[in-house]
Amino acid sequence: MASRYRNLFLFVGLAAVAVMLLTFDMPWTEVLAHVRRAGVWLPAVILLWIPIYMMNAHAWRLIICDAHTAPSPIGFWRVLKLTISGYALNGITPVGLLGGEPYRIMELTPYMGRARAASSVILYAMMHIFSHFCFWLFSIGVFLLRYGNRLSWPLSVMLVVATLFCLAGVYFFLQGYRYGLAMRTLRIFSHLPLVGHYVSDLADRHAEGIQRVDEQIAALHRQRPSTFYQSLLLEFLARLLGCFELQFILFIFTSQVSYWDCLLMQAFVSLFANLLFFIPMQMGTREGGLAIFTEAMHLNGGYGVLTGLLTRLREIFWTSIGLLLIRIGNKT
Repeated sequence: MASRYRNLFLFVGLAAVAVMLLTFDMPWTEVLAHVRRAGVWLPAVILLWIPIYMMNAHAWRLIICDAHTAPSPIGFWRVLKLTISGYALNGITPVGLLGGEPYRIMELTPYMGRARAASSVILYAMMHIFSHFCFWLFSIGVFLLRYGNRLSWPLSVMLVVATLFCLAGVYFFLQGYRYGLAMRTLRIFSHLPLVGHYVSDLADRHAEGIQRVDEQIAALHRQRPSTFYQSLLLEFLARLLGCFELQFILFIFTSQVSYWDCLLMQAFVSLFANLLFFIPMQMGTREGGLAIFTEAMHLNGGYGVLTGLLTRLREIFWTSIGLLLIRIGNKT
């Protein structure tokens, strides 16, 4: 990738982090007081994301290796670097995927060509989102097993709607894996007002290249199902591991913390945040989701405040690391 593009990604990212730091919704003295109260659990929350990112990187590298007929064109540590940087850019751009995925494609292109780079990045993005739906379905099952006897009519309706939404998402992605997703997605966006005709022109001008990407997407599920399910399992396990973040934070308040309740909280908050996907760095969405969940579960409101704060600090830390990695360790 040309140095000017890396500088552009870095500049946009640093500007977003600066805006986020300047618009913190509590005084810095209060932030520091909460950090001191957290003690060793804040470093534990930050370090927890090292194995999570490594699992994400391994899941993506499985797809990269499968998309390339020769031995792996790129090492694991470089994939890990691109994974962290890509997620940092995704987190600070509205609608997500508008920063990290183009960056990853541009960085991968010298190693394996534009078409294969694009297909591997799209495949991994699909796998990452697909694991969201699998995680939400799993959490619905956990909720029914633990709290099925407390169901009310409004809650039952919400669970049915959430289940149908997740099943629809699973079906959509399975169809995409079988027949390709790039062209179908562009055709859907071509019906949107204002931007629809631009998307339609793009699909028509690059139809041949997009078709090649779709063929490579479909080939993974059809020809290498073991790679598909290994990658999906790694992404799903990374989500289960991520639930320990909430458990570590709640250990600040009490040692009697159920992992399964933390899983349900994480599932609810992630669903709430993804419904408001257009907000950069999910500013306020996670805190709002935590507030709703803690009130619904009759928990202390301070749980949600401190959890939202420490999670936000962890995001700022890893976003900053990811932005620095954009300029570090690049081959000429």
